[in-house]
Amino acid sequence: MSSSAGHIVGAAIVSHHPGLMQCEEFRRLMGHGEDSDLIPGYARLRERLVAARPDVVLIFDSHWFTTGYHLVDGGAKYSGSYISDEMPWYLHGVPYDYQGHPGLALQIEAVSRERGGYNRAICHPELGRHYATINLIKQLKLEVLGTPVVSASSCQNCEWPHFVTSGEMIGEAIRRSGLRVVLLASGALSHKFNGIDWKPNHPRIFHESNVSRPENIESDKRAIERFEQGRHDEILSNWDEDYRHKPWEAFGAHYLQMVGAMGGAKCRAKGEVLSAYENARGTGNIHMWFDTSAG
Repeated sequence: MSSSAGHIVGAAIVSHHPGLMQCEEFRRLMGHGEDSDLIPGYARLRERLVAARPDVVLIFDSHWFTTGYHLVDGGAKYSGSYISDEMPWYLHGVPYDYQGHPGLALQIEAVSRERGGYNRAICHPELGRHYATINLIKQLKLEVLGTPVVSASSCQNCEWPHFVTSGEMIGEAIRRSGLRVVLLASGALSHKFNGIDWKPNHPRIFHESNVSRPENIESDKRAIERFEQGRHDEILSNWDEDYRHKPWEAFGAHYLQMVGAMGGAKCRAKGEVLSAYENARGTGNIHMWFDTSAG
């Protein structure tokens, strides 16, 4: 480990929805002649990520559900061909080949054990991948950049404050590591699907009016406004009354762990909107970059 303190040099909430992995022709068909704005949003995010010069990208994976522990993958390398068991008719045959970072994963476990927490590293090289990780690796070209990636799971048998605590331990591990780390919270905001026989409110499938419920749109937009203001304290103080009931993807684990690593309620990192707020099968999606120099 480096003798200098590690830093979170950037952070983002990022949509990973699988429709973005379909071909451009089909996306434009679904978009009433225009592509999803989340696609150029990836390019905007990639520019900021490259400028941040991270040693590691840590992805909070809202599809990797675990029980009993908040896991972080500690393998040195992951390679294979990904197929989604959720949507295998089009998300299949996706090759991946990228480096992990065992040192950071083991540091996260060490801090957690020291503090009596539930973060653990799992170093099995054949551990399955999830598209909340794979889609971001492909869309952000992390393999091309050669940036190591560590994924963190969403533990499904804990309460939301446990996610914040998990993030706090990850933040401390990063400080001890001497590494420059970018955090990516991979997932949606409100995450209620439209029914299988649902009819669109707007011919552009990505249009925000196609998000599942008006109250979810309103809640998501309140969150986006608070992100822009850097008022993560207000997000957390309103979690039980508002966001927990929508609910966010993976109980909000991706965001809650990320903000925990950045200081929790004390975090004042302001969000920069990098895409339109869009629908994906009823869920609310956006890319936002957080300036951690203020966080």
